[in-house]
Amino acid sequence: MSVRVMIVEDDVETLRRFSEAISRDLRTKLVSQAQLGRQAIASMAAARPQVLLVDLGLPDMHGTDVIRHAAGRLPDCEIMVITAFGDERNVLASIEAGATGYVLKDCSDADLVRHVLELREGGAPMNPGIARLVLERARSATVARVPPEAAVDVTARETDVLRLLARGYTYAEIAARLDVSINTVTSHIKSCYRKLAVHSGKAAVARAGDLGLLRGTRGEDGLGG
Repeated sequence: MSVRVMIVEDDVETLRRFSEAISRDLRTKLVSQAQLGRQAIASMAAARPQVLLVDLGLPDMHGTDVIRHAAGRLPDCEIMVITAFGDERNVLASIEAGATGYVLKDCSDADLVRHVLELREGGAPMNPGIARLVLERARSATVARVPPEAAVDVTARETDVLRLLARGYTYAEIAARLDVSINTVTSHIKSCYRKLAVHSGKAAVARAGDLGLLRGTRGEDGLGG
């Protein structure tokens, strides 16, 4: 089924370009669009988007207010910022509000659709410069305070998923090996993101490795029974 997308963008030309890109691809479906934050908040419950694209510089409120509202009321909706602002303050404020992806408006139409699909599949698409900023901030936080392994409540099944992810398996391959659905794998990975305070699969594997969560082998694939 097509991924249901809602766009919140006040610039008419940018909104038109994004809307056409989403509508043109059979893998995505435009279900709603808004130019004001209040308009978006009022309509998103009925629109039921699976992916919400949000500009930060809205005329009536900051985009993080829209992000915070969506994150609190649409738990199954993934949120990605599409903006011209790539500074640290806006990036971190958006992530803290609930955004998982953050890309700049100069991305191509094809990249926009690719980012939407990546986000829905459990990824965290970010402009390279922004990803570096987030990584450096995360490293600084890690150096300042590295919690002990016992303090990170990653379950045995989540550890199994991380072990397979570390070995290069795709979500589909992990699902097959663990005899679960891809949605279940995605849910486990998102839970690991939250618990490990990261925003990508590579970062989750690296963080788990640093904490010693991937040590030891259990069975042929290092998995439990």
